[in-house]
Amino acid sequence: MSTRSSIGAAQLDRALDGWQHRQGPAYRALAGSLRTLVLDGRVSVETRLPAERELCTVLGVSRTTVASAYELLRAEGFLSSRRGAGSWTALPEGRPMPVAGLSPFPTDRGGVIDLGVAALSAPEPWITTAMTAALAELPGYTRTHGDFPAGLQLLREAVADRYAQRGLPTAPEQIMITSGAAGALALVLRLLAGPADRIAVESPSYANALQAMRFVGARPVPVPLGEEGWQLDAWARTLREASPALAYVIPDFHNPTGLLMPESQRRELVALARATGTTLIVDETMAELDLDPDAAPMPLPLAAHDRTGASISIGSAGKTFWGGLRIGWIRARPELVRRLAADRASLDVCSPVMDQLAVRHLLAECLPEVLAFQRQRVREQREALAAAVREQLPGWTFRLPRGGLSLWVRTGDEGPGGSALATAAERYGVWVGSGPRFGVDGVLERFVRLPYTQPPEVSREAVRRLAAAAAAATGSRGAAEPAEHNLL
Repeated sequence: MSTRSSIGAAQLDRALDGWQHRQGPAYRALAGSLRTLVLDGRVSVETRLPAERELCTVLGVSRTTVASAYELLRAEGFLSSRRGAGSWTALPEGRPMPVAGLSPFPTDRGGVIDLGVAALSAPEPWITTAMTAALAELPGYTRTHGDFPAGLQLLREAVADRYAQRGLPTAPEQIMITSGAAGALALVLRLLAGPADRIAVESPSYANALQAMRFVGARPVPVPLGEEGWQLDAWARTLREASPALAYVIPDFHNPTGLLMPESQRRELVALARATGTTLIVDETMAELDLDPDAAPMPLPLAAHDRTGASISIGSAGKTFWGGLRIGWIRARPELVRRLAADRASLDVCSPVMDQLAVRHLLAECLPEVLAFQRQRVREQREALAAAVREQLPGWTFRLPRGGLSLWVRTGDEGPGGSALATAAERYGVWVGSGPRFGVDGVLERFVRLPYTQPPEVSREAVRRLAAAAAAATGSRGAAEPAEHNLL
């Protein structure tokens, strides 16, 4: 058995904080806490655990306690062992794995409230104004073939200017315009990743990015996110032991947790990647959605700490402006941009000229107004959703993020698993993304992602339905039956 990583006894002791307070025999309490660490994704599947002798010394318990806990986990399928090779975490056979993709159904079909997609409706009148401006500029391009693999020069310049405003000087030659962030990632993976290649990822991570890696045959290697954020010691071990050629990270209002990577950790992660020869793919699609104007200034873009220029940044107009504008971009070395543009001919050739012109107008002419509007409404939607969850589902816990578009909610030890909740919620007219969709190994069952992208009244109704679905999923007495749902 090849393990992805290992965890030392001292680190496991810290992760198991409070396990002694569980009821029952000590070995069952220890096994239960270890099981929870695996199911919550805080210890990845295929992680080598400390030897029994080493762990019992650090925990201050008898070796019999540790041996019995390991034996119980082996019997349950959460631990695999081989004489002379050690023990590593696992999942029981037959446990459902994450299903690719999220529900595409919009909220105007049959009364369903869509909390499966973290995307906003268009900010008007700016989108219409931008399209009108683009239409006026279009005659200047209709005399050409319309094929611009690297993107329109005007838009490349506007994106480069925005990077400079954020503290990262950028030349237009370092920018390639793509069909959304998804198209950007697909191009990068197709060029730089191959079958069986390892890619280090956060756990949880963006579901569609994980699926894109699987499409090219790559193997995502999860590095658990702690409650406070990135654990650089775990990243150091994974980059050293798994030797991934690529690492995909979301440092700016991470999807789905909303966490923001501090400046110091950005520097350290870049140094770790440089030392191990790992290329960082940095997803910045949420970077403009800082919802707390009184907080400390935003950290510099991660690539600002990479003097080698090897880091690849991915951005998008989808979250800042509107997902209906299928425009994204890649920031990379000019030579890599040229290779990506040449390779694009066999994929989607280029991005729509009209959409590019509209996004150029939004970036160059409307950005401060649009950001003020977007941040204000998202802030109100975040507060409404958070208040509704606290009121209707007091046993669920979450950290209110400074930015981004979603709450990462733990349904609690007594609550339903994310997959069971998502299934039950469909009957109550709500689509939600269950935790395993954002993981690699079918873990994160006690989590759901709840985007705050709907108007406050819709979010409150969605949470009311989720509360009813949660009661039904756990078999609570008096759980309400699903009803016919009308649109709000």
